[in-house]
Amino acid sequence: MTITNPAVTPATVTQPATTGRKRPNPIKRFWPQYVSIAPFYVLFLVFGLFPLVFSIWLSFNDWDGMGSMNFVGLAQYRFLITDPRFWNAVGNTFIIWFISTIPMLFLALVIAFLLHQNIRFKGFYRVAFFLPNVTSMVAMAIVFGSVFSDSFGVINSALQALGAAQIPWLSSPWGIKVTIACMVIWRWTGYNSIIYLAGLQAISTELYESARVDGANGWNIFSRITVPMLRPVILFTVITSTIGGLSLFTEPQVLLGDSGGPGEAGMTIVLYQYNQAFTQFDFGYGSAIAWALFIIAVIFAIINWRLVSEREVGGQKVFKVRRQRKEVAE
Repeated sequence: MTITNPAVTPATVTQPATTGRKRPNPIKRFWPQYVSIAPFYVLFLVFGLFPLVFSIWLSFNDWDGMGSMNFVGLAQYRFLITDPRFWNAVGNTFIIWFISTIPMLFLALVIAFLLHQNIRFKGFYRVAFFLPNVTSMVAMAIVFGSVFSDSFGVINSALQALGAAQIPWLSSPWGIKVTIACMVIWRWTGYNSIIYLAGLQAISTELYESARVDGANGWNIFSRITVPMLRPVILFTVITSTIGGLSLFTEPQVLLGDSGGPGEAGMTIVLYQYNQAFTQFDFGYGSAIAWALFIIAVIFAIINWRLVSEREVGGQKVFKVRRQRKEVAE
């Protein structure tokens, strides 16, 4: 008779019973989450993706918005290249962008640098500089129309009181461009200054303290510490300001109307596109103008990125500008 000691009996390993259950369907499991985010994608599909794709197709067709489409291929783009009104709008847009963006970004940087100092009522000044950005564009255009009016404007009245000649702000080509540029500067300087201020607050105060100990004045601190440390922020504002400047529409449309003023001096690319699509009902040509503007904006965004961004040469970060490349090569 064989007696087996239960103490030394090998432990019996119990295998888990395999079941035939399938893994739960993630759609059924997380359907409340999918339903909660579905409105965004539905709205984007209807009001974002579909108009984008449809405008591409529309640019190859001749359509007045009511009848049947007539496929014309690249005829819209060939006409656009030879259209003098389009190139006039391109020239106006670039002139307004140039005389508004550079002063605007410089003033925004200076204002942000001053607001970053230890001054009283700092919060009040921040709100005051940002307030123009949230002001109604229609109200702002009415005010600027009164200020720059040829006959009874505030500026011309002041010039007349000083014995100077009046300036036809709203009836001369350069006067119209300067007026629109002033509107852009007044509206967006505070917005960009707040962005610069956020970038300044990320810079270590030890750099400023060390510079002051070494005897640096305010200009040296601004040009040698603030500006180099704000390169990524400056790049962001330059690109966004370029896109916004090329897409200028509300200011000239409200101030001058759909015609863009005398001689179409205030006719911008987007205003010209609006006229072709919604005044002349040539939606195909309007779509072609829109995609031409997109290509121009991308090209200039890349150019600005290459000019303002930095690269590393010899262990040092420098701006991508020709003058500094020569200095580094020497």
